Amino acid sequence: MSSALRTAPAAPAPERDLELELRGREPDETRPAAPRGAGVALLASLLGFTVITIDVSAVNIALPAIRTSLSGGMTGLQWVLDAYTLMFAALMLSAGAFADRAGARRAYGWGVVLFTLASLGCALAPGIGALVAARVAQGAAAAIVMPASLALIRQSYDDARERARAIALWTVGGSVAMAAGPVLGGLLTDSAGWRAVFLLNIPVGVAILGLLIRVPRSPRRPAALDGGGQLTAVLTLAALAFAVIEGGHLGWTSAPVLAALALAVASAFAFRAVETRHRQPMVPLHLLTDRKISVPLAAGFALNGAFYGGIFLLGLYYQQVRGMSAITAGLMFVPMSMAVTATNLVSPRLAERIGRRPVIVAGQVILVAAMLALLPLSAHTPVWLVLVLLLPLSTGGALTVPALTALLMDAVPAQRAGTASGLLNSLRQTGGALAVALFGGLLTGPGGDYSLPGMRLGLLVVAALLLVTAALSYLLLPRD
Repeated sequence: MSSALRTAPAAPAPERDLELELRGREPDETRPAAPRGAGVALLASLLGFTVITIDVSAVNIALPAIRTSLSGGMTGLQWVLDAYTLMFAALMLSAGAFADRAGARRAYGWGVVLFTLASLGCALAPGIGALVAARVAQGAAAAIVMPASLALIRQSYDDARERARAIALWTVGGSVAMAAGPVLGGLLTDSAGWRAVFLLNIPVGVAILGLLIRVPRSPRRPAALDGGGQLTAVLTLAALAFAVIEGGHLGWTSAPVLAALALAVASAFAFRAVETRHRQPMVPLHLLTDRKISVPLAAGFALNGAFYGGIFLLGLYYQQVRGMSAITAGLMFVPMSMAVTATNLVSPRLAERIGRRPVIVAGQVILVAAMLALLPLSAHTPVWLVLVLLLPLSTGGALTVPALTALLMDAVPAQRAGTASGLLNSLRQTGGALAVALFGGLLTGPGGDYSLPGMRLGLLVVAALLLVTAALSYLLLPRD
């Protein structure tokens, strides 16, 4: 398939769209979307992306309070985190195709409704089992919201430069939310209890639904249901994530882990066979032969592995090694959040000036430096020095993601925006989940204490992966 950018038929203004809906007619897709409608779509997408990203990191700080309140063991607490991330990553690919078929606005609205109801279920959970079940529903809803929000932006902005700026603002929400999540989690847990972390999502979900009423309808792409592709994709990612998560606890040679790895490999081959034979595949495999698509996907995997892994190990480092309270540990991420915000705003302007490829490569190299900078951390490292060492971790990913996402969106036709978004975010979430699983297995010492040697080994593994993807980006991505 050609990677040349195709202009998507734009939706009509909100007033005309409502009139046509009342008459039961299809909108006039030849008219450009009103600027106001595009702005409202961007705001709605930004809010949704922010709130589902906060749930990835904020709950980490609330875990001790959840354990005290619900009397759950360590295994239960781990699944409170893993259930969300696992479903998020495993269903992302299917959700991207769903957004293409249903239309970005409709899919986004359904995802927001499910996420809001699941958040209420989390806040009202009477026990660990109920909380884990509600977190599964939250992760499934987040998987729908993520690609649909980006597809909504892609379909609302026809101009490439305006679209790049809109995507940059969208990434600000996710990057800042990831960095600020521990801060918010600590503040809410200490002031109002851990249930407030989930209750906060409810008014945000209502606000998003109110904004969507003013957003023009999104075009829908007729496609046959690729049930086999969806099933095998979910099985592959779910089995791989389970194997890495449990490998650190049960052992890599344990029967459940080996069985999960075998299932992941078998499902991956089955996915390839199904997609090759399907008349309208969920993921056209020839898209992956385009280096402007495959290289950003690999880089996104490594970027989230570094950032999510860094957030995870630092949250534990602050509390287990330095003995900080939850709120103090959360506040330690404030400078990081500020740096992420500033870098996200600078990144698109820098990409316009020097090109996307140099920005993408530089961001990954900075993250390599971030992994190496954290190697000397110990129980006696001055706090001010810890904050200084966090600067590369704050800026590397924030510099890269806007340019990386914009490059990928420009490489696919408009009708494949949901599929491309699902691919990118599925691999990003998988990278984060696997990095957390890797660090989780390495951080536990013989007596259950925080293992600094294990932390350093994990940092070196992630740094090596980033070096590989940085080299691929430099050699294979086209010059602007």
